[in-house]
Amino acid sequence: MTPLLELSFATTQLGQQYFGPFNVQVHPGERIAILGPSGAGKSTLLKLMARELHPQAGQVEFAGRPLAQWPLAELALRRAVLPQGSNVAFGLQCALVIGLGRVARLLDPQLEQIVQDAAAQAHATHLLGRRLDTLSGGEQARVQLARIFAQMWDVQNGLILVDEPLAALDPGLQFDLLDSLQQFCAARGHAVIAILHDINHALLGFERLLLVRSGQLVADIASDAGAVPALGALYGIALTTATNSDGDVCVIPARSTVRRAA
Repeated sequence: MTPLLELSFATTQLGQQYFGPFNVQVHPGERIAILGPSGAGKSTLLKLMARELHPQAGQVEFAGRPLAQWPLAELALRRAVLPQGSNVAFGLQCALVIGLGRVARLLDPQLEQIVQDAAAQAHATHLLGRRLDTLSGGEQARVQLARIFAQMWDVQNGLILVDEPLAALDPGLQFDLLDSLQQFCAARGHAVIAILHDINHALLGFERLLLVRSGQLVADIASDAGAVPALGALYGIALTTATNSDGDVCVIPARSTVRRAA
């Protein structure tokens, strides 16, 4: 099967630091978390996947075509990106912000209904009549996620890239939106790649982990109990495992005596 997204020896440079080479294949329906210390290169890797950065060497392909060759309007029908701290259309009403996810479509007779449904999926229905700049950080995060849902609502086997989508949310809402993202992608066969800082969210909500340190992809592993030693080494911390009532593996971090740099 042709990968939905493929990075082949993709390398870039920011200032004096080199990132890569990255070799990654992503197939429809996969749920992948990118983890690593602050400054390790997680966002750089995601930007290469999103075409916000172009590889100085190597190749990035989407659906079997070089990513750089995709017209942006056509790409927007297959791939959605939610960057960290997005401030799109800051003073607009939330319904209009969510509707911006649909701008690549010349005809969109279901726009109003899709905006309503996407808001419900992101637990943001009660925010539709408000302006984005009157919302808290967590409320804005819900609206921006609803915009991504609207963009990919009637698409199959697409790609969603998100950078710390749960960072501004309380613990209960983190789990609610993680569940919503999983259900949304599973129903449509979308692959989702998310930068996360919470190890437990990665273990509970994703099936595959990309571990990044010092600009390098140091591991591409299954998200299960076997990943715990690699995660401890990645962050330079000790991790104790526990199993919840559903049989899911959770970790409890503790500071170790030796800390590694990113």
